[in-house]
Amino acid sequence: MDDSQKTKDELLAEVQGLRRALRQNSADLEQFTYVASHDLRAPLRGIANLSQWLEEDLGPRLSEGSRRQLELLRGRVQRMEAMLDGLLDYSRADRARHKSEPVPVDRLIHETLERLSPGPPARLEVGPGMPVLVTERAALQQVFQHLLSNALKHAGREDVRIRVEVEPTAGFHHFRVADDGPGIAPRFHEKIWNPFQTLVSRDKVEGAGMGLCVVKKLVEGRGGRVWVESAEGAGATFHFTWPGSEERIS
Repeated sequence: MDDSQKTKDELLAEVQGLRRALRQNSADLEQFTYVASHDLRAPLRGIANLSQWLEEDLGPRLSEGSRRQLELLRGRVQRMEAMLDGLLDYSRADRARHKSEPVPVDRLIHETLERLSPGPPARLEVGPGMPVLVTERAALQQVFQHLLSNALKHAGREDVRIRVEVEPTAGFHHFRVADDGPGIAPRFHEKIWNPFQTLVSRDKVEGAGMGLCVVKKLVEGRGGRVWVESAEGAGATFHFTWPGSEERIS
């Protein structure tokens, strides 16, 4: 075996070692996130319960201002729990893989919106040509759930209109989720994909700020792309490409 072949073998062994280390680090991070999330929930629930007991024990002696402060405290606890849930979703996004199955995307989108239970004024339009994709149902549903939830949450009104469209591209399907909400200024188009990012105060729009970074990780972890087109006051269109062969219905 010559020196060049030894070098190739050594490089291959090094690459394989790095891959094993990366997988182990990823597994360790997921385990740490799970344990930290689990261990933090107990004291958070204790804080919420204690505030509720104080409110009940003090009863009429509690001023309206103090009552509002206790309600605010419980709201902060709920926010922290939502952030922990978001961290868990994020840590699992590129690791949890499911068997591919035929997924009627039109039905998946409607089922996802029903789970979000928006008010009757909200409207969803699904464009023609939605495929039956052979893909990971849970992952694709999670992407749509975050994008639809994001549109509903940030609309600022109940009669938001959301339209989902698709077009096939080479090896992928290009989906667009558009809304007629307040839009996003171009200077924030990159920032919104980072963890814990919100463009408005959480006192106005409650959220953990993890949804879009989970979407990005899910999509890119499967070889796709995700981006946004928007301007302030002109709604937003979220684009993503998703792999999966299309099942032909005879």
